[in-house]
Amino acid sequence: MTSKTTPRTTPGAAMIVLAATLALSACSSPETPPEGAAAAAPTSSSAGLPAGNVAAGEQLANAKGAATGQSCVDCHGVDGNAPIDATYPKLGGQYYDYLAHALEQYRDGQRAHALMSSQAAGLTDQQISDLAVYFGSRESQLTTLEGAHN
Repeated sequence: MTSKTTPRTTPGAAMIVLAATLALSACSSPETPPEGAAAAAPTSSSAGLPAGNVAAGEQLANAKGAATGQSCVDCHGVDGNAPIDATYPKLGGQYYDYLAHALEQYRDGQRAHALMSSQAAGLTDQQISDLAVYFGSRESQLTTLEGAHN
């Protein structure tokens, strides 16, 4: 005769298993593209902006601004990777939210730059989102400082 024993679970152990299950499910996202697939344009923003449109962003990036007579690509280069001055940032492949927040701050006077403040002053939330998603979708030529001080 075999005796069956039922394992006992303490309330504390059950809570740990539940917490671990929730943590793991939060980390896995069905929206994550398969390996090798291009990431889709963001549909939301920590800046609270509407979803961006890459094609509209590309048009805006090439349009001359009324305030300066310059377009984004005039200073930052085609695809945002060839700035005309070493002090200008590369925008291609930069994080969408970073670009959106920076443009909002220039527009709203929370960040100052002689050209960018006036260039961004008239941008709408939609235009900021479009520009951010466009430049964020370009190939990145950004580098890190990893190993620079070794």
